[in-house]
Amino acid sequence: MKTRTFTRLMAMLLTAVMCMGLAACANNGPTETTAPTVTEQQTTITEATESNTQTSTVDPDAEIVLGAQRNLAPGEMDGYYCSKILYVWEPLITQDENATPIPALAETWEMSDDGKQWTFHLRQGVKFHDGADFNADAVIANFDRMKLGVKKSSFYPLDINAHYPNLETYEKVDEFTVRLTFSQPAPTQLYNMVNFGSAMYSPKGFDAEGNFTGICAGTGPFKITENKLDEYVLLERFDDYWGESAKAKTIRIKVIPDADTRFSALKSGEILGVIDLGAIPPALAVELEGNPDFAITTTKSTMIRFLTLNGTKFPFNDVRMRQAVSLAMQREVLTNDLYYGFCIPTTNILNYSTPFYKDFPVEENLEKAKELAHEVLGDQRVSVTYLYNGSDATLKNEAELIASWLTEIGIDCEITPMEYSAQKELMKAGDYGIARMQQGLSNSEPSTIFRRFMVTSGDHNQNYSLGYQSDEVDELMAKAAAALDVDERLECYNRLQEISTQEFPVVPLFNDKSLVAYSTKLTGYDAKLYGIELPQVAWAQ
Repeated sequence: MKTRTFTRLMAMLLTAVMCMGLAACANNGPTETTAPTVTEQQTTITEATESNTQTSTVDPDAEIVLGAQRNLAPGEMDGYYCSKILYVWEPLITQDENATPIPALAETWEMSDDGKQWTFHLRQGVKFHDGADFNADAVIANFDRMKLGVKKSSFYPLDINAHYPNLETYEKVDEFTVRLTFSQPAPTQLYNMVNFGSAMYSPKGFDAEGNFTGICAGTGPFKITENKLDEYVLLERFDDYWGESAKAKTIRIKVIPDADTRFSALKSGEILGVIDLGAIPPALAVELEGNPDFAITTTKSTMIRFLTLNGTKFPFNDVRMRQAVSLAMQREVLTNDLYYGFCIPTTNILNYSTPFYKDFPVEENLEKAKELAHEVLGDQRVSVTYLYNGSDATLKNEAELIASWLTEIGIDCEITPMEYSAQKELMKAGDYGIARMQQGLSNSEPSTIFRRFMVTSGDHNQNYSLGYQSDEVDELMAKAAAALDVDERLECYNRLQEISTQEFPVVPLFNDKSLVAYSTKLTGYDAKLYGIELPQVAWAQ
């Protein structure tokens, strides 16, 4: 109990120090350090004072400037060219707020009785930004591009095998119908195809290797008119859009990597909102409480945060040590004291935004953790390197907290901030002990996560040196892949989640919440599972 009290005090002290440093960014910060009351899918806005009431007419076509911490349009060599949150390209299948598949460029579909064929009926009267028609030929061209091989991306790999496992053929049935045939039943294929799983582009923009020859042409409500890497991307309303037009005529999204600089730009009016992952750290978001000029909005996120342990080396090649690490974590301290409640503790490897998610109790028990660690270490201690992304200031405070908890079970951490790409190189080489990582869902099909982290040959299992191997996992994945009945597949997925909370291929910490902030000069700025619904953003009248 004394140790728990000490570490909680340490967490509060670290948070207080961080907040003191951030206070210089805002002169009207809150008098309390608690987060504003924000419910899921609900925006908290303090009513404007009389002096803030607009007396002039707002030009609805004036440019709206937003900020993001990374390039949302990395360009020609990125598999997707730009993020889904820009609403430039559209998928065949998208999802609702419960991550259930719903129509996008495919209007309707049906599965064969044996589950091996899916037939998609395409939306008619749709144009790409370059004037080309969207039809079955365009879909086939996009599948031909995916068939050329995996393409790297700043978002998720463009990988036909990941999004269409066991795909045998894809064919045009008629001008607005395509058919996919699989070697095994694929009853949950729609979940694989959500968003990044079925992105569509004008075939005119591909070269022979499937790379973009210039700015990508999608079918979305916005088109890109200018893209300066590391500076900004300029969006313009696409007047020939098949659906509801975007409310804003032009939106400029600036690249502002530093969180403090982004916050200052928001406060000064240089930008009117922040979007994307890590749009605003919770410690800065609470600075806006009580300020009538700003609002925050939050909902579930597809992102989960976790620790990877080098399972190819002692001591983390022993499941008891991985269990001990999880039991030693004080997730409530992290989520409440460091992240102000803008996240949810978990030990499940699967993110809570997918309909397949199963909730498990979060077990934390320091005494049990010490016993398990002693079984592995005996009376010795072990020193390990703890890697984290040095560009995220909050992760330093988090690492110090976690390191203090790990000392209690015989692990001494050498905390090492690194550039993210360099961190991943060390992890691939197995030259580390612990690393702080994150993972989002590219679609709603959980097998993608299980395959990457838990299957012996999984890319993250290999590239992060997890060293995880389980015959039961491999058997469950094979059984799920062959199952025609969705309930049978769900049973496999539930067991895989249970295993992940017992054997810890990684040590989950918490599920994110999507948290964004904006000026009350804007309207329609609501957090979604992935970003915001950009076409609804407009000037407030």
